[in-house]
Amino acid sequence: MRFTLRQLEVFVAVAQHESVSRAARALSLSQSATSTALAELERQFDCQLLDRIGKRLKLNALGFQLLPKAVALLDRAEEVEELLRGRQGIGTLDVGATLTIGNYLATLLIGDFMQRFPGSRVRLAVRNTRAIIEGVRHHELDLGLIEGHCEAEDVVTQPWVEDELAVFCSPRHPLAGGGPVELERLLREAWIMREQGSGTRLTLEQAARHRRGRFNVLLELEHTEGIKRAVESGLGIGCVSKLALRDAFRRGSLVPIPTPELDLSRQFAFIWHRHKYLATGMREFLKLCRQMTEGITRSDQIALPPVP
Repeated sequence: MRFTLRQLEVFVAVAQHESVSRAARALSLSQSATSTALAELERQFDCQLLDRIGKRLKLNALGFQLLPKAVALLDRAEEVEELLRGRQGIGTLDVGATLTIGNYLATLLIGDFMQRFPGSRVRLAVRNTRAIIEGVRHHELDLGLIEGHCEAEDVVTQPWVEDELAVFCSPRHPLAGGGPVELERLLREAWIMREQGSGTRLTLEQAARHRRGRFNVLLELEHTEGIKRAVESGLGIGCVSKLALRDAFRRGSLVPIPTPELDLSRQFAFIWHRHKYLATGMREFLKLCRQMTEGITRSDQIALPPVP
């Protein structure tokens, strides 16, 4: 075998970071050692894997073909190393989760996973749906847990559990306790919304697409808890997952607004790259996720520790 795992590791890091210097920092190598390893790989096979565009390095056609195979081979090599060290072959798992899943489910899942597999290492990135999909597509994440649609051809999507959004307001808001509200009235209200690219925002806009008119967006926030606090203070109305609202509804600090014209159901889903090797750690984490929702029809029915 004419190439080394270190050379492939350097190639993958440079492809992901689009920079030799950033790849070197990620691998804790010197910049010269990183550059030499990549150059030696290309020289050995008389090929070029990346093109320089300005200050960035971009994969060329051959590099695109090699990247998923290199990532899969490195995943298998890590499994072998972990087994030889007596650690059950779990290794490191990079998980990306959208905000609702990341804040309410992922941390519990990771805690259970690390208890079952001592010595395992899990890194969690909490971002919006668009960013998680891009992370999976570029092999920066092993697994994504998303709450929006994914139409990328190079990404596998598997359904997980149903989720449902709810429109809500402060108990002091004029719409509180007033029965079902028509969409035209909702469009006139001030809204506290998630940012563009979030699964929550997309679901709400898709539900209202049959009516002309736009939402009156007063404020865009990237965090569900920030939206809840803003709505509690009376700035406007919001729409997030019932999973995130369960405790606030129980306390009465927020109240639901019935919206029979809006279909606010959606699906939580798992995503991974089509060419991804499903290592032991990834398979076990998926199994744990499915066990959490076994017998559950909707996310807000999952047993979670109550928030005081």
